[in-house]
Amino acid sequence: MTTSLPHIGHPMKVPDTTTMRDAFIDAAADLIDDDPRVAVVLADISNGHERFAQAAREHPDRVLNVGIREALMVSAAGGLALSGMRPIAHSYAPFLVERAYEQIKLDFEHQGVGGILVSVGASYDWSQGGYTHFSPGDVALFDTMPDWTVHVPGHPKEVGGPLRAAALTDDKVYMRLSTLSNAAPHQTTGRLSVIKSGEGPLVVAVGPTLDNVLLATAGISVTVAYANTVRPFDVEGLRALAHTGEVVLVEPYLEGTSSRVVAEALIDRPHRTLAIGVKRVDLHKYGTPTDHERWHGLDPATISERIASFAR
Repeated sequence: MTTSLPHIGHPMKVPDTTTMRDAFIDAAADLIDDDPRVAVVLADISNGHERFAQAAREHPDRVLNVGIREALMVSAAGGLALSGMRPIAHSYAPFLVERAYEQIKLDFEHQGVGGILVSVGASYDWSQGGYTHFSPGDVALFDTMPDWTVHVPGHPKEVGGPLRAAALTDDKVYMRLSTLSNAAPHQTTGRLSVIKSGEGPLVVAVGPTLDNVLLATAGISVTVAYANTVRPFDVEGLRALAHTGEVVLVEPYLEGTSSRVVAEALIDRPHRTLAIGVKRVDLHKYGTPTDHERWHGLDPATISERIASFAR
């Protein structure tokens, strides 16, 4: 069944000029000023930002730019963690996670130390940069390692709180920033937050997919829950909300990344899962992030069609 949605367009973007990246840099610079344990390690990306440049002048021993050497950046951050520091390593997702995955695995995971890894670029944010700057598989890679906390903010105002909280711990944390944003911020507690209640399936919208999901479900009786912390996943909340046994996952990264989590959470009851996310295909296209959103079926109209077909 195809649902007619003549009113659906792309959701409103953040009304001011603050981006998730700006919010992260401001919060990280404040942490450098306030906490002598915090150090930021860069590989040229964001190095020229005014707040980081000022922090480097004032704290040259705790703002380190290693140049375009992402593996070294992660290894240096791991070494800082071994010395008792709280490192924050930052770059584009494909360089921070995919290119330096071995260093994450060995210098953090194997050594038993924690750090904060903060990416920009998400799945296809800098689409004009081409496939070298795409990273839809980053969260799936973190699923190969235990005990990582993964934040996927949906708005710039959802960045600073989790970053500051992470700096107070020694945990392993990944924060995935995007240029796509919901119009308004929502909870940052790590729990599923019910945005809309209905009689049909539970639709879990992750990070910046929420506004598209709300547009897509405007004429469908479903429960929409929002998540901006996806690891650990709020299994208790999922079990409480999935009363029909039907779950739709809408994630801004590789389609099906959290399907395993849903299957394990609902293993003792009959259930069905529909995964909506970035397709496992190289489109060989540039376009805009909104184009890629549409090509991968993460636009409101396609989400609505898939949910309506799943729920009928």
